[in-house]
Amino acid sequence: MNAYFPTIGRILLGLIFVASGFNKVMQFEGTQQYMEANGLPATAILLVGAIIFELGGGLMVILGFKARTGSLALVLFLIPTTLVFHTNFAEQTQVIQFMKNLAIMGGLLYVAAHGAGPAAIENDSVSSDVAPS
Repeated sequence: MNAYFPTIGRILLGLIFVASGFNKVMQFEGTQQYMEANGLPATAILLVGAIIFELGGGLMVILGFKARTGSLALVLFLIPTTLVFHTNFAEQTQVIQFMKNLAIMGGLLYVAAHGAGPAAIENDSVSSDVAPS
């Protein structure tokens, strides 16, 4: 059973990014307007970058292909995203979004530290059975 948990966890963790990236593609103009309303410059460039990070990083984590790299890229994406869009702590919804992003970053850091697990395109997991050399 434990052999399946890392794979299920990776899929659940990466799914939010793939879905969000796809939504940004489908709602490009609306997302760009939302970014402009939050004071971001060069929104078209930043939005394309966000789509690349979310789709690319999310798929890397889900598939277990360079999962460590994908998870670290998503953490780097989430830090400014969280600070720009989710720090209005007067709104309960933003507090929840802020805490959700922190939890996701925790999961991504776990993947970065331990690798993708056994069912991955590229198994880069740290094995606890191997003695350090």
